[in-house]
Amino acid sequence: MALALFDLDNTLLGGDSDYLWGRFLVEQGIVDGDSYERENQRFYDQYKAGTLDIQAFLAFSLRPLAEHPPARLHGWREQFLSRLIDPIVLPDARALVEKHRAQGDTLVIITATNRFVTAPIAARFGIEHLIATEVEMDGERYTGRSTGTPCFKDGKVQRLQYWLREHQAELNDSWFYSDSHNDLPLLEQVTHPVAVDPDDTLAHHARTRDWPIISLRQDWIGPAT
Repeated sequence: MALALFDLDNTLLGGDSDYLWGRFLVEQGIVDGDSYERENQRFYDQYKAGTLDIQAFLAFSLRPLAEHPPARLHGWREQFLSRLIDPIVLPDARALVEKHRAQGDTLVIITATNRFVTAPIAARFGIEHLIATEVEMDGERYTGRSTGTPCFKDGKVQRLQYWLREHQAELNDSWFYSDSHNDLPLLEQVTHPVAVDPDDTLAHHARTRDWPIISLRQDWIGPAT
């Protein structure tokens, strides 16, 4: 049984759920609008440039979870999913997932975005296995901190290795779909790396390695050459 790994943001989704959660918090007045928006955009730009300090970003992005009770946070999350996530679930992404499901492959979403945001999104795709950045809890409250290895860059490889041991699985004939050069460490590990609507850096790398480049978006115009 083959393993089919999917990045989430800008791969299965036509946008970034982590960034959009920050935008939602601003729009709802849950956080200070101007300063939070600036920081959210700054971190997102760093992510795209490959210069993100993941620990600094997590300290910023997870802080609101510690400031409100879980029931309220979960209510806000449902609004967020309905308003900002459901409209960017890509139909062709669903079709790709279903193709691998029909082949009997084990489906896994592996994402740097934290589990609080991504668990219900994985459920929308009917994908049981989610490897995400973990959020610490103290009893029934979020602490605003992450726990364990962040699922980012080389951390994705480490977290996947933990998962493989736990599930007694292997990477033989494995697939990984991603849009981002931040995922090159994991793309290099699988049997079938696939660049999906890739950023320019990943597109260049994919061409030099003769990896497939595909699009799951109807309006994609391709990377710069």
